[in-house]
Amino acid sequence: MFANMHWATPEERRNFGQARRKQVGRQQHDELNIKARSAPALTLLERAERGRLPALLKLKHQMMVQSPFVYFRGAAPVMAADLAVIPNTGIVSQLCGDAHVRNLGAFAAPDGRLVFDINDFDETIRGPFEWDLKRLATSLVLAGREAGHKETSARTAAEECMVRYSEQMRAFVEMPLLEVGRFQVHRIGSVVPVHDALLKAERATPLHTLEQLTEPASKKPGAPRRFKEQKPLLTRVTGSQAVKVLGALGPYREMLEPQRQHLLSLYRPVDVAFKVVGTGSVGLRDYCIYFEGNGPRDPLFLQIKEEAPSVYTAYLPDARPEHHNGRRTADGQRAMQLQSDPFLGWTQMEGRDYLVRQLNDHKGSIELEDLAGSGLSAFAEICGELLARGHARSGDPQTIAGYIGSGDGFAEAVAKFGSLYADQTEMDWQALRRKQKQ
Repeated sequence: MFANMHWATPEERRNFGQARRKQVGRQQHDELNIKARSAPALTLLERAERGRLPALLKLKHQMMVQSPFVYFRGAAPVMAADLAVIPNTGIVSQLCGDAHVRNLGAFAAPDGRLVFDINDFDETIRGPFEWDLKRLATSLVLAGREAGHKETSARTAAEECMVRYSEQMRAFVEMPLLEVGRFQVHRIGSVVPVHDALLKAERATPLHTLEQLTEPASKKPGAPRRFKEQKPLLTRVTGSQAVKVLGALGPYREMLEPQRQHLLSLYRPVDVAFKVVGTGSVGLRDYCIYFEGNGPRDPLFLQIKEEAPSVYTAYLPDARPEHHNGRRTADGQRAMQLQSDPFLGWTQMEGRDYLVRQLNDHKGSIELEDLAGSGLSAFAEICGELLARGHARSGDPQTIAGYIGSGDGFAEAVAKFGSLYADQTEMDWQALRRKQKQ
């Protein structure tokens, strides 16, 4: 029955990766062609922001002018355009899409243990694996500069990240595929920035979130709690809009696993709020729902976050049109993460796509000050390992390792690109600063 069918052997998959070097050489990955931009950076940003809430765009730009790194976080549409005009390998895996140092963090796994992994997938899509690496390398250089490192130190950290990625991908080639899918980065807790993020996550309990985000509705003893307004960052939603948000839970509940449906049914919604989150997402619609289970000491917070198309979609001719960007985000997250939020799902509201997930359940992120001294180099290696695992789970380690080869030429070229693109990011940031002063 298998006579006319062919499954590629490991050697054939590896040879395919090696053949891709003819399309773009490994040392060519240091190339940057800003002259080929279809439009200035600020124009690319403006195009990507169409359809967002105008009242919040001013806030987004005020955040982005704080530093080159914060600008970089909000400028994924610009980098997507810049990556699209340079040659790529055509070796496809699931991309995080916004791989930078603040998008790795700690969170609670379904079994309650704290894990550390990539944790932001708004831009996830299937695309050339090196696009993630180039964004991550640039973020390490920018973060290093902001944390007070010399240029050589920041560039070295980016290179160490790429070398570790390459080493780990080569190691995956020798492992059974089932073991690749569940590979654990065992030394992760010994890296100081990661250890600190895990400690933050340990403290970020649902009750801690309850104290942070809610307050008693009145001064009466035992008064019910509601969201604590902190405009424009957190604003209570009432009336017909709150009804619409709660109504979006219906389709979401139907796509959950039966045991999650049952668990959610035991919680009752108490209050709804609009929340401003992140940097790149500012201007999109983001709602939070506060639930109670077995009384006020048993809170659950769900986030319903609008998802626009990935910034890479327009530059990937083979990309399938997404019928639901919330599902795209959830599927990409599950493809790359070892363990994902048990309440991860999607829904729609008024014709817009939304991702649904838990809010702040034992979550902790890296702060740039954590990357001072030896923290940057140690964290860079962890970044490389985790991204390699994500790409190996969702792509083909044989093909990627076949392309990278046994040396460090690819890693050095990507690190150099990171330094060059960090320089360009600083120039684009200055352009935004000048515009804000006008």
